[in-house]
Parts: sequence; structure tokens; C-alpha cells
Amino acid sequence: MKEINIARTLVDKRKEKCITQEELAKYIGVSKASVSKWETGQSYPDITFLPQLAAYFNISIDDLMGYEPQMSREDICKLYHKLSADFTSKPYDEVLNNCRDIIKKYYACLPLLLQMGVLILFHSDLAKDTEKTTALILEAKELFVRVKKESGDVELIKQAQYMEAFCYITIRDPQSAMELLEAMNKPLLPVEALLASAYKMSGKTDEAKSTLQIGIYQYVIGLFSVFPLYLAMCIDEPKRYEEILNRALAVEETFNVKQLLPTVIMELYIVAAQGYIVQGNSEKSLNMLQKYTELATSNIYQLTPHGDNFFDSLGDWLNKLDLGAGLVKNEKTIKQNVVDLVVNNPAFSQLADECSFQSMVEKLKAIKGERDEGRKSERRK
Repeated sequence: MKEINIARTLVDKRKEKCITQEELAKYIGVSKASVSKWETGQSYPDITFLPQLAAYFNISIDDLMGYEPQMSREDICKLYHKLSADFTSKPYDEVLNNCRDIIKKYYACLPLLLQMGVLILFHSDLAKDTEKTTALILEAKELFVRVKKESGDVELIKQAQYMEAFCYITIRDPQSAMELLEAMNKPLLPVEALLASAYKMSGKTDEAKSTLQIGIYQYVIGLFSVFPLYLAMCIDEPKRYEEILNRALAVEETFNVKQLLPTVIMELYIVAAQGYIVQGNSEKSLNMLQKYTELATSNIYQLTPHGDNFFDSLGDWLNKLDLGAGLVKNEKTIKQNVVDLVVNNPAFSQLADECSFQSMVEKLKAIKGERDEGRKSERRK
């Protein structure tokens, strides 16, 4: 990520051509003192001189100014994670304004705008104000709309449309989300099968196997974005509810989802526990919360997608994702959410007197270094 630095460029290019400041000044039609000030950053060339300088050194004006309107994928990834960490350690408005400055500076870098929209969207709840949160979601949506309209990258457009729909759902505008998603939801044959066949025909067996692994991985993870929603919608059908949950858990065990991407199975556990509360089955709710607590308090941080003995050819693909194998939220924020989903969830208030629930709460609080003040007092006595 480069800043505008015409001074450095002038020095480097002048030395490459082995000319003096006086010679450059003569060509441009200014004094040697003017060139000296340009090269030391005391002043900048008049805008009318930029084409002359660029032509003299045989470079573009952007190169002359040391300006890159685009950022590399690696720079976007690093910047995203830095800003995500800043949201947990610095004043919210300060970080938000920094995000806006970056967006303004790199407004032509559409991959960056997509990720900045994701960053603002998934940290909008930190604003602690309903109106401000809604405004930030709409601000993020406008970034997704710009990416969708301006990009020629089909995959980037698809991601932007999905995130735009996510914004509509978040602000409770289902009609707009449906219109957007229904237009996207056209049945297609899995591209991985055709691509793998093409690789095999070309003698690229390893690439074919890797492509199929990636396809299976994506579809398995995709299932767990659907299971919790379907489960929640079938709370009033106990038999179907059990069938959905059992099948989801069977897929989880078969593909080792608990280890591959713990967050998706944790969401399933929470939704299942909440459903059992609605059905009046505290015992099963506590059982699901126990599974959640065991996973949440295990060695799963940072929560990043990865392979295993079955998915052993994902490395390069994971590293090529827009944010690498990273997360949309900082680890500290994730831990806070993991704790709050149980500790501050009103759905589980009726379990508050259960000893097993109290034990789980204590274990979860320990994730982020919290302890029950009452118990600390008892230990001090």
C-alpha cells in the first residue's frame, strides 16, 4: 500500500537517467531551486508540469506520483485484520473514520471496498445505538452496490450481491432481500465436476482431486448455513426437529466439521438449545449447551478454516480467499460473542438456577478472563 510520493520518484528517476537537478529544471522550464524543493518534499510541481515530467521519464502520471489506486490481496487482508483488531482496542468513531478515509482514498479498488463493507457491517453493532447501527449497515450496503455496478469480476459481483442481501435482512427488509436473491438463485450444475473432468483429461490428476475436495468442502460448510435456519423454523414440529438435528449432527461427525470450522457447529448447538427451551425440554437444551461449552472452551482460537486428513489439498485455495483463512471479526470480539450467546441470552434465563448451567457460565466467562465476582469473594474468605 503506497502513499503519494512524487519526491522519491523524482530523485530515483533522475538518478536513473544520470541527469542533474539543473538539467531537469531546464527541460521543464523552472529554476533548479524549484526542482530541489520538489525532491525534498517542500513543495509539489504545478499540475500542468505533471504530463511533462511523466513523459520525460517515460512513466505514467500515477507512477510519477507513486500512487496506486489498487491494493494487493495481501495488503487488503492485512489491513482488514488490523482494523478489526482496532475496533476492539481503540475508540469506535476513531477507527470508523479511519475506515472512511481509506475507502475514500482507494475508492477505485473494488475488492477493498467489498471487504471494507464487510468490516463496517460486522462491527456496526459496536456502535451501541440502534439508529447509528442502521445507518452503518446502509453505508456498508452502498459499498456493496458500488462493487456490484462497477466490477467486471463475476465472483466479486456475486459476493457483493450476497452481502447486499445480508444488509437487507439485517435491517428487516425481507422484500428487497428476496428480490435480490431470487434473481441470483438459478440452478446450475456444480462447476467443480466439470473442472475436475477437464483436469483429468489433461492429465492433471492432482488438480482434479483438489478441485473436487474444494467443492465437497464448500458444500458441507454451506449445509451448516442452512441447518440452523431450518431447525429454527421447525420448532413446532418436534419429530421433524429431531430428524433435522440428527442429520445435521451426522454430517458434522462424518466430515469432522467440529474441527474444520467450529463456529458453524457452535451456531447449530445454540439454535438447537434455544429450540428445546421453546419445546419445554430443559434436559436436552442443557445437553446441547454442554456440547457448545466444551467446544467453546477447547483450543479452537483463532477460529480459522483449515483442512484435515480428508481435506488435505485445501492449503493453496484457503490462502487465496479474499481474507486468506481469516475471519470477519477479531478474536477478542469472537470470544465476547461466544460468551454472550449463552451468558446474556434471555432464552436461557429459566436455566439460571441449574447447577450445570451455572458451571457452564463460569467456564465460558473464563474464555475472556472473566470470573464470577461472588465466587472470587468466597475464595478470598
